[in-house]
Amino acid sequence: MSIYERWITRAYDRQGQTVAEHWNEYLPQEQKIYEDLLRSKKTTFSGTLEELGAGYGMSAEMFLGFMDGINEALDTPFETEQMKELEETSQIDVSFTFENLYRKMVEYKADHLYALPEWDNVFTPERQDELYVEQKRSTTVRKEPVPGRNEPCPCGSGKKYKKCCGA
Repeated sequence: MSIYERWITRAYDRQGQTVAEHWNEYLPQEQKIYEDLLRSKKTTFSGTLEELGAGYGMSAEMFLGFMDGINEALDTPFETEQMKELEETSQIDVSFTFENLYRKMVEYKADHLYALPEWDNVFTPERQDELYVEQKRSTTVRKEPVPGRNEPCPCGSGKKYKKCCGA
């Protein structure tokens, strides 16, 4: 079983529900990594999984869980198969932008992370608000109203909607 598969097995039960004990252990460690990244303005990771995890006082498996969490914010995300192939001695060289990271936190409703005071070291409060609103708007689906059957067709043909685009 790969490190990634062990991570998934510990984090989720057979029904796909989160395992509370695991997340209670992981989340404070994850938050420490984010606090460090934001304080130091570090946007890259380089080293083996084992080294990177040890740098934050966690196992390679836990650090891989962190990598899985930020994967979509990475400049070059890992494919699932690539994640499954990673081992303790695998070399990791990744980069990300704080804007992408902040947006993903908003998208995933991780308010405990996007509300960290350390973000003030990276963005002004105004910029944080802008990024928040941009992300929320990007996921809002707006349906344009459909014209009534007997109204003029919006395509400009001059016909009724029912005889044109609504046919």
